[in-house]
Amino acid sequence: MSAPPKTKPGMRRLSDLARKVVAPRDITSTAWPAVRNLCEQKLGLTFDDWQHGAGRVILSKREDGKLAAMIDGVGMSLPRQVGKTYLLAAIIFALCILRPGLLVIWSAHHSKTHNETFLSMQAFAERVKIRPYILRVYTGSGDEEVRFRNGSRILFGARERGFGRGIPGVDILVFDEAQILSDRALANMLATMNVSLFGLALFIGTPPRPEDDSEVFERLRRQAYAGDLHDGAWIEFGAPRGSDPKDRKTWGVANPSYPIRTQAESIMRLQRKLKPDDFLREGLGIWDEDDGPKIMPKWEDRGNREVERPASLVVGLAGDVDGEWGSIGSAGMDDDGRLVVGAVDRRPGQGWLVAEARRIQDEHGYLVAIDEKGPLSDLLVDLDAAGVRYEGLSLTRYVDACQSLWRQVEDDQLRHPKHPELDAAVRRAKWRKVGDRKAFGRQTGDISMLEAVTVAASQVLAEYDVLDSIL
Repeated sequence: MSAPPKTKPGMRRLSDLARKVVAPRDITSTAWPAVRNLCEQKLGLTFDDWQHGAGRVILSKREDGKLAAMIDGVGMSLPRQVGKTYLLAAIIFALCILRPGLLVIWSAHHSKTHNETFLSMQAFAERVKIRPYILRVYTGSGDEEVRFRNGSRILFGARERGFGRGIPGVDILVFDEAQILSDRALANMLATMNVSLFGLALFIGTPPRPEDDSEVFERLRRQAYAGDLHDGAWIEFGAPRGSDPKDRKTWGVANPSYPIRTQAESIMRLQRKLKPDDFLREGLGIWDEDDGPKIMPKWEDRGNREVERPASLVVGLAGDVDGEWGSIGSAGMDDDGRLVVGAVDRRPGQGWLVAEARRIQDEHGYLVAIDEKGPLSDLLVDLDAAGVRYEGLSLTRYVDACQSLWRQVEDDQLRHPKHPELDAAVRRAKWRKVGDRKAFGRQTGDISMLEAVTVAASQVLAEYDVLDSIL
């Protein structure tokens, strides 16, 4: 007996409309039919073809009945004016009705976006067929909430104001404007979902700008394109890079709701309001080119998960300029005289670095290296007070260190055990001018792990050069 069709006759499949669709592995069913039936039969909500497909992916389940994307979540990259808020609202409202006591956190990065989204949800709750399920809508600033008669709740807020941290028992996290979401912000909010048996995280955004702190969203996308997103999903709508932004055929490729639900005038308004590059991202869903690490294109070629850490090491300390992250990296020479660098630790904040450096030095005797003119300059006094033996790099020497590490990569004289945080730091980095020379700087997010291995490598190479001259 043949399997039943997954789509109705005449429907256009999500994979035919989207630029990229990655579903979780080992799917056996989906909760979408229950959600769809409730929406269509009782709530007066209907869906376009692509929304049906997206719903099936978002709510896909494994044989044990659990959501297939519980671990990595669901990422969606879409242009503006597509209808994503409607789809998410329908899914969330239906789940709240179907699962009494469900707790949902819906956050945007900016307060303005949060306010606009909440007004849309308020209007959603006031629909004639939905209103009977709603107990109350709270509209007070900072207390926006849709509360259902069965005890389910949707809380709304802006991440820039710290919303969402410390709320226990969350079942669904909706990260609107996910193109502005750091690892630290994610960690603060994921902890709220630890005890949930449902546990769904949705990351919804447009392609990020270079200045956006987009490490979470970018990582999801890279994993999807690399085939490494096994316990999550990725759905991307967008026109191909190089498309003519004025061609209405391009609009149709980028936006599955054009021209029926999304009118030409809506896209034309975006085109007039936004800068050309921003229209490509937000109006057409086109990501900036990602060819891997910008400053060290051979970095990935030098990586190997089986690289062994040398017995003799120097550890480097570094922190991001915002004070949000601190990193410890290591460097040493292998038996073949090649530099080996690796990630040791990375945590929120920077105050922990002194105690950890002290512990590492006490246990292993490793020398500590630090950029004495960098973001951690204030820690030098604390390192002295703690009795940590360290080598401070001047600005000139730090610039030399950046150039030297780059040269080691180019000349195939460096190896590194593959590590997601170190690899991500290299991807985020760019060259910044320091006088008539250049050093590592960030294009987005935190690059402190790269800076940590850089200062460690500088000391190793300096010691190696001395030994080489003696021998």
